[in-house]
Amino acid sequence: MGLAVRTLVVGMLQTNCYLALCTETKEAIVIDPGGDARRILRAVDEAGATVRLIVDTHAHFDHVAANAAVHEATKAPIAIHRLDAGALTEPMALFGLSLGGPPSPPADRLLEDGDEIRFGNLSLRVLHTPGHTPGGISLYYEAERAVFSGDTLFQYGVGRTDFPGGDPDMLVRSIRSRLFVLPDDTVVYPGHGPATTIGAERLGNPFVGEG
Repeated sequence: MGLAVRTLVVGMLQTNCYLALCTETKEAIVIDPGGDARRILRAVDEAGATVRLIVDTHAHFDHVAANAAVHEATKAPIAIHRLDAGALTEPMALFGLSLGGPPSPPADRLLEDGDEIRFGNLSLRVLHTPGHTPGGISLYYEAERAVFSGDTLFQYGVGRTDFPGGDPDMLVRSIRSRLFVLPDDTVVYPGHGPATTIGAERLGNPFVGEG
């Protein structure tokens, strides 16, 4: 089994959108299509991929802005944790502001902690990691030790908690109890900025690390 990850930095806030591909079947998911739909769809075409699901790690506009266009082009359903689902169609509910543009379609699948996201021969496990938003999630691929952390954990940083629904204590608990229990060599693909590892963040993250 093989997971290939392509990172596309999209939108005005430079969000990491990920095309996660099963190399054996060419089935894929799109994680956090936060803008620049044409670039995302071009990457799908270049990979020869069939998109099975669009997964939003949370409902902030910079992670969902291209939901509508990618959904329309690929016909892939949209998945998000149930606690953030309402904010897809009412962005003021979470972020406190809207930058206009087409709203996201409503979610087709409501995720819960422990759910499995399957595409091709791969399966990613949903980890509920609230704090940045109530329904924030991370996606863990155990076979190759990779986790898509959304805006929960960054390289030497953590997600901000000053927007509606944010909770700094909960964010720290999420990171320590759900992410820092993963193996040290687990690659972290965050919602913004460069990739890192769980071990590096456990030792050196100034906001939540143990170093």
